[in-house]
Amino acid sequence: MDSSTDIHVEAARIQKEIRNYLGLGSSSVVFEFHAADGGRTKLDMITINPRHSQSFLFHSTTGYDKIDSLNKMLDYVKDYKEKESSYTIQWAIRGERDLHTSYFSAPNIYGALEKLYYGRDMNQITVFSVVLNPIS
Repeated sequence: MDSSTDIHVEAARIQKEIRNYLGLGSSSVVFEFHAADGGRTKLDMITINPRHSQSFLFHSTTGYDKIDSLNKMLDYVKDYKEKESSYTIQWAIRGERDLHTSYFSAPNIYGALEKLYYGRDMNQITVFSVVLNPIS
């Protein structure tokens, strides 16, 4: 990126490319940036499930700045299916009757559960099953 490029325009372009690559609308994805160690920028990409209006961590990256973090996220979405396993988790919110089914890509079961629990009180969710999906 050269110095004449507007950082916000470039960030919006990469975010749109990520959403398009995943086939998600702008209301289905949230990009949260946080300060990380060493002056770096951490990006948490959160997806929102329209069926049950719940949000989940899709993936986290850390870069030198927002643009670097977004580019790393774009690289991830382009090949995560080849590098990570797919899991199906059945869960419910405590006190509610509805059983939800959600799908996560993660390196292992713990990673899938971490994505489910992101931003939530673990005591408010009951997990009924975690299944490693067959390779398609």
